[in-house]
Amino acid sequence: MREDSSAIVSASPPLSSSAAGLGWGLLGVAAFSLTVPFTRLAVAGGGMSPLFTGSARAVVAAVLAAAALAATRQRLPRGAQWVRLAVVAGGVVVGFPVLTSFALTAAPAAHGAVVIALLPAATAVTAVLRGRERPPLAFWAAAAAGAVAAVVFAALAGGGLGAGPHWADALLFGAVVAAALGYAEGGLLARELGAWQTVSWALVLAAPLMTALTAVSALREPPSATPLAWAAFAYLAVVSMYLGFFAWYRGLAIGPMARVSQVQLVQPVLTIGWAALLLGEHLAWTTVLGGVAVVACAGGAVRTRLGAVARPVAREDPGGRAG
Repeated sequence: MREDSSAIVSASPPLSSSAAGLGWGLLGVAAFSLTVPFTRLAVAGGGMSPLFTGSARAVVAAVLAAAALAATRQRLPRGAQWVRLAVVAGGVVVGFPVLTSFALTAAPAAHGAVVIALLPAATAVTAVLRGRERPPLAFWAAAAAGAVAAVVFAALAGGGLGAGPHWADALLFGAVVAAALGYAEGGLLARELGAWQTVSWALVLAAPLMTALTAVSALREPPSATPLAWAAFAYLAVVSMYLGFFAWYRGLAIGPMARVSQVQLVQPVLTIGWAALLLGEHLAWTTVLGGVAVVACAGGAVRTRLGAVARPVAREDPGGRAG
């Protein structure tokens, strides 16, 4: 774990590492693509309250994170890094899991994928505002096309934009904003603390709040879940909440970062497929064509943004470890 290299962006990314970066990025996206179906499985008839599902999985992940940090003797974050970690924790540890858990008590997993399909575009906007990136107009055109294609695909495959209640849509939009903030700030902070370290510290920071929420939810509505629901919960806690970030940020580190970041456009395609396979949700004949369109737009965004990457710089944390 000490050799995580997300803090380094080579001045001229070697082509030999491109396939590895995309592979790790796709592995992370594949891990996250199961989050919505498994959350739906846990909260809809699974015997778990949405608050318990959204908070308890963070507690389990925080235990794993604390053990990893202690075992590798990581140094404590300093000063403003704690504030930035709070942003990461609020976005990916608290906001996204809790909001999606409540939303998916009423909205089908496929419908959730419709709104969450906006996440790559939201992350790009947040990265521009927070990281002061200046991608060209061609990138925004490709990214917008990818977002529209992903939303249309998910809507057609999952029953349309109007398939769920309005309050659930509001929660899903809130989850997208929270995740975009957490991704952007976490990506910047990983250059200083390291990729898996950033996620681990965010989990530890949020642990007191999430433990309190777990206790309250368990007392108010004791979980009486089926073995299948507990299995889904275990995946959410160990993979979606923790290990998935290892692969995602490692892919960004190997890079090229701009190329790897765009593979998330295929997440709704994978999510819809998992929803059909695991939950038996209906898929229309347009699924294959829509999926091809999304993947094509993702490829266009990748190629466009690569042309805008001019002079990356090498970064290393003050302690001398590659983040």
